[in-house]
Amino acid sequence: MKRPVLAPSLMLFGALAFFTAFFLAPFAVVIFASLTKGADQAFTLEHYVRVLGDQYHWDVILVTFRIAALTTLISLLLGYPLAWYLVRVVKWRAWRRACVILLVVPMFTSNIVRSFGWMVLLGRKGLVNQSLMETGLIDTPVRFLGTELGILIGMVYILLPFIVLAAGNALAQVDPAFEQASEDLGASPRATFFHVVLPLTMPGIISGSIMVFTLAASAYVTPALLSGGRISVLSMLIFQQYSSVFDFNYGGALSVVLLIFTLVMVGLAGRVGSIRGSNP
Repeated sequence: MKRPVLAPSLMLFGALAFFTAFFLAPFAVVIFASLTKGADQAFTLEHYVRVLGDQYHWDVILVTFRIAALTTLISLLLGYPLAWYLVRVVKWRAWRRACVILLVVPMFTSNIVRSFGWMVLLGRKGLVNQSLMETGLIDTPVRFLGTELGILIGMVYILLPFIVLAAGNALAQVDPAFEQASEDLGASPRATFFHVVLPLTMPGIISGSIMVFTLAASAYVTPALLSGGRISVLSMLIFQQYSSVFDFNYGGALSVVLLIFTLVMVGLAGRVGSIRGSNP
């Protein structure tokens, strides 16, 4: 007896229902709250005017996306060579698997735990400062906590695996025959990399960078702990409005602004990546 085949629309119903219930519906509530005011829920743009008309909020937005952009750039500069090492240099499969496990295992640990770990390491008497002083690189402890540098260190550590995995997967898909053909035609290894390998791995680079950027722009735990409250990002303002001030209308406006700015940045990155990929 032949088993009945479910229609594609029915197969997608569960996913669409989940997406609607846990994303679209809450997002609609946030947008509605950001556009209303008072007990009568009167329509207003006051909350957006408050966010976009205050220099303090623009400074917070600048800090938020500066940290996200620097986190993405540093993760890419560190992650792509590491992905190259794992895919192209390591020949022993057991060692490659061990490296991947070491890279992925920390992702199963809470960001709170890892951020607290960095608070210990980056303290004035932490391992990092002690090591720098013992090697003679510094005479007095460097203040990492409460600075953007400290936040960047923690963010790069937490988000680096996304770049490595995405770029490594793209590198693994590149056929070595393309590189051999390039070398046979007289191209140098440097030219082969920049004109053959890099454009072919650009989709992986762009996808990994987008993941890192969006996660960094919306991160709360790591900036909150490593900044010690001295540096504010949008996620911290949003959390404060929802958990302490209980101003859901203003918090909703902040959330929508963060989402819109992030989508604009991601769209620009995707556009630049598609142009770069089509014109190697």
